[in-house]
Amino acid sequence: MALVLAILCFAAFTANVALGASGVGAPLSDVGEMLVLLTASTFFVVAILKKEADRRNKSDG
Repeated sequence: MALVLAILCFAAFTANVALGASGVGAPLSDVGEMLVLLTASTFFVVAILKKEADRRNKSDG
């Protein structure tokens, strides 16, 4: 679930950058972009840590 949320947040960040680069205008401000990217990174780290914990529990058990 966390990985899906990370992908969605990163897609929103990418869409915002693409819209800004195309001249349409970015819907998010600089701070909004930073928060979306921070959220995507946080969800990604959570997903990776959960995978590591699952792998460790599987090898121990």
